[in-house]
Amino acid sequence: MGGAVSAGEDNDELIDNLKEAQYIRTELVEQAFRAIDRADYYLEEFKDNAYKDLAWKHGNIHLSAPCIYSEVMEALDLQPGLSFLNLGSGTGYLSSMVGLILGPFGVNHGVELHSDVIEYAKQKLDFFIKTSDSFDKFEFCEPSFVIGNCLEISPDCSQYDRVYCGAGVQKEHEDYMKNLLKVGGILVMPLEEKLTKITRTGPSAWETKKILAVSFAPLIQPNHTDSGKSRLVHLPPVAVRSLQDLARIAIRGTIKKIIHQEALGRAGDGLKSPPRFKRRRLRRRRMETIVFLDKEVFASRISSPSDDNNNCEDMEEERLEEEEESKPSELKPDPPVNFLREKVLSLPLPDPLKYYLLYYREK
Repeated sequence: MGGAVSAGEDNDELIDNLKEAQYIRTELVEQAFRAIDRADYYLEEFKDNAYKDLAWKHGNIHLSAPCIYSEVMEALDLQPGLSFLNLGSGTGYLSSMVGLILGPFGVNHGVELHSDVIEYAKQKLDFFIKTSDSFDKFEFCEPSFVIGNCLEISPDCSQYDRVYCGAGVQKEHEDYMKNLLKVGGILVMPLEEKLTKITRTGPSAWETKKILAVSFAPLIQPNHTDSGKSRLVHLPPVAVRSLQDLARIAIRGTIKKIIHQEALGRAGDGLKSPPRFKRRRLRRRRMETIVFLDKEVFASRISSPSDDNNNCEDMEEERLEEEEESKPSELKPDPPVNFLREKVLSLPLPDPLKYYLLYYREK
């Protein structure tokens, strides 16, 4: 799946393309996509493909195409404080983006069939928490991942405000998925080759909307034990935050407000913002068609009368790119400043308390 938008040079350019194509339509979703670099969830040797609108799979590790994740995030209509269940949570990329919107008082659970993928997701989550400046720009609802088959969730589990399933759902499992929802909740899943949004409007009432045609691998059926019983998946209990943790959230929130007010004050004093880095101009790409015949793949280029004109335009754009690259270095963006971290470290507090406020994160 994928290929709906042009590839980007970096994560921001990929998001620009998704916005232009109307896959990303709301500010909250845009902020979440920009905050987490998709390439961070790729293995090092495959990162060159991270900003293409294509799905990626290596062994049990899988990422859907960016256009699919965009449609899912928009359809879920996420709000702070909601509970979210990700069935087939994979690398944790989607769960982490959702966690940025849910905030510290949300619930963020994932179920994943493969233990190696759970370990991979935990490593990526730890890397994000320890190293990403985006962690300090948001109040994060950290996802919790459990291993198991999502068709074997214990019947006494809590229901959720939002549910997403990342594998194709067979028609016979539709009611099972619906029952995971609270009244007023939203379920997004691939159902009969269509990405489908189902809203629970009452105890036995539903509204269904088909979003777009998709092709997902089907859910893996449960593998019963020798005794014939299924292995029930028990989801984490909803944790109650300690008073100490609530105080940390409140203090960080207050510091962020102070930083925001100081920034507004500087803007009011007429201080100029640093010059914005201008993106490289993208060259027009000729349309290509790819033909699949059994196991062979044939790629051919479709010529058009405008190709000759495009060649001239390409040469002109290449010249402009060279001029932009030769401009003085002051047009390059400065390294981002983590104002929250700087403010916390400047407070007259004991070092252990400062590090606690920073979640013991690396610089």
